[in-house]
Amino acid sequence: MAEGKKNPMRDIKIDKLILNCCVGESGDRLTRAARVLEQLTGQQPVYSKARYTLRSFGIRRNEKISVHVTVRGEKALEILERGLKVKEYELLQQNFSETGNFGFGINEHIDLGIKYDPTTGIYGMDFFVCLTRPGARVARRKVRKARVGHPHKVTKDEAITWFQDRFEGVVLAKEL
Repeated sequence: MAEGKKNPMRDIKIDKLILNCCVGESGDRLTRAARVLEQLTGQQPVYSKARYTLRSFGIRRNEKISVHVTVRGEKALEILERGLKVKEYELLQQNFSETGNFGFGINEHIDLGIKYDPTTGIYGMDFFVCLTRPGARVARRKVRKARVGHPHKVTKDEAITWFQDRFEGVVLAKEL
């Protein structure tokens, strides 16, 4: 390629941001957690059920125990920015997966800028970010489906570099 030009198909972008709030029990606490997620994203969250019974945790199979929401586009970037501000733009090496995705958790949702409400309480949540490149749709579309080649997939090192460039973030090695 000519000097100074770069391939726009190699740009990495956020495909989606998944926010998960696992309460571990159904009922009033779960609906309040759903209200927190709806307040944060402006979207209707989805309830997740337990896969099997764990008596030690006091949950039964098919009991609703968590709530999650998937956010895409500019809103995902804005919410991710607020979440990373809570973590002070510091993530661990182990927060990044081999497939170029990364995730982290926060302990209190009020750090994201939501006003504290005593009737709601305080909930922690997980952030999970899926990164992709333009052209990844060919693997998911219905007609003329094809595979995404290995050089076009986002790797762990590329995700770390993207995070450091985009947010001026710091990636720490795992503490022993």
